[in-house]
Amino acid sequence: MRSKFLMVSLFFWGVMSIHAQQAHVNLDWAPQRNDQGFTPFMANTVSPEVYDDHTVVFRVKAPDAREVSLSGSILLALKSTQPLPFVKAEDGLWSLTVGPMTPEIYYYKLIIDGVSVVDPANTLVGFADQPGFSIVVVHGEGPAWYDAKNVPHGAVTRHIYHSNVTRGERELYVYTPPGYDGSKKYPVLYLVGGSGELASTWSTFGRVNFIEDNLIAEGKALPMIIAMPNNQMVHRMDPEHRELSFPLFNDEMIQEVIPFVERNYSVKTSKHDRAISGLSMGGRHAQIIGLNNLDVFGSIGMLSGAESMELNPGVFDDPELNEKIDYLFVGAGTHETNPGSRHAVFHQELEKRNIEHDYYIGGDGAHDFVTWRHLLYYEFLPNLWRRE
Repeated sequence: MRSKFLMVSLFFWGVMSIHAQQAHVNLDWAPQRNDQGFTPFMANTVSPEVYDDHTVVFRVKAPDAREVSLSGSILLALKSTQPLPFVKAEDGLWSLTVGPMTPEIYYYKLIIDGVSVVDPANTLVGFADQPGFSIVVVHGEGPAWYDAKNVPHGAVTRHIYHSNVTRGERELYVYTPPGYDGSKKYPVLYLVGGSGELASTWSTFGRVNFIEDNLIAEGKALPMIIAMPNNQMVHRMDPEHRELSFPLFNDEMIQEVIPFVERNYSVKTSKHDRAISGLSMGGRHAQIIGLNNLDVFGSIGMLSGAESMELNPGVFDDPELNEKIDYLFVGAGTHETNPGSRHAVFHQELEKRNIEHDYYIGGDGAHDFVTWRHLLYYEFLPNLWRRE
C-alpha cells in the first residue's frame, strides 16, 4: 500500500514539474513550453509555443482573415524592420515560425487585416499607459536572473493615497526586501516609468522585485526599499505634456510620495540613502528632480532618458557638484545608441566638465524592457550605495 502511495505521489510530482502551456500554476520560467500538449484555457489554438531550441511558433485561428503578420518590439530581436507575414493553412489556421531567438521576454502584437491586436490565444498580456500587448517568454536552460528563483523573496505592496498635487487618489507600489525588519533602517530607491508605463509596470513587467531578490541572494546588491510611483501627471497626448508634467511630478515626489514612504516604512532619511531613477520619460524625471534637488537625493539613474543639461539650469556649473552626488548613472541599450543619441551627448558633456558618472551601454535591446531590466541587474542596482 505504501509503495502504491509513493508511486502516485511521484506521478503527481512529475506532472507538477512539467511545463504546461500557460498553465499559471507556478511562476514558471518556461511558461510557453508545451510538454503536455494542452491548449491554453478558453483558447482555440496554442500560441505562442516556445521550444527548447529557442524557436517560437505563433498561431491564430482566423479563417476569414486575408492577411496576418507579427509586429512589435520583438522585430528588433528578429532583425526585421517590417512585420513578418504568417502562412495560412487550409483549415484557416495561420502560423509563423521564428528564431532561434536569444532567451528573453519580448513584446509583440498581431496585425490582422490591418488591425493591431493582442494574440487571442496568449494569456500573457500586458497593459499600461498604452493599448494592450502580448508577451512571449523565450526560455533558456533554467530560471534567468529576472525570474522567480528558489531564493528568499521580498514583498510588493500596493498603496492608494490622496494627492493634493493632482487632487485625486493615486497608487504607489513599494518593494520591501526579504526579511524586512521594522527595527532596521533601509535606503530607498524611487523608481519611475516612462511615457507608456504606470506605477505597476516596474514590478509586473520590469520584474524589478525578482531582480533585486536575486541580486541580494547572490550578494551583488544591498537590501533596499524600492518605491514605484505613478509619474503620469497629465494626459500623455496633451500638447503641453512636457511643460506641465515635469514640475508637477517634482511636486508629487517632494510633497506626497517621499513623505508617504517615510511615514509608512522604516527608511533612512539622509540624501545619501535616497536614489531616484527611471526609464525614458522617467529618466528625464530622475534627471530633473534628482539633480535639481541635491539636498534630497544623493544618487540619480537615467535609463535611456538623459537629455539636455538645460533641464538643470546652473547645476552643471557648480564646481562642487562631484561632492554633492554619490552616484550618477547614465545607461542605454546596445541598439539605441549612436553618436548623436541624447544619452551619448549627455555623457560627452559630463566628461567635458569632469563630472564623475557611470556610463554603461549593454544588453541586446533597444528602447524596451530588454534593455531596462539589463541595466538594473548588471549595473545600476549593484552600484547603489557602494561609494566609499
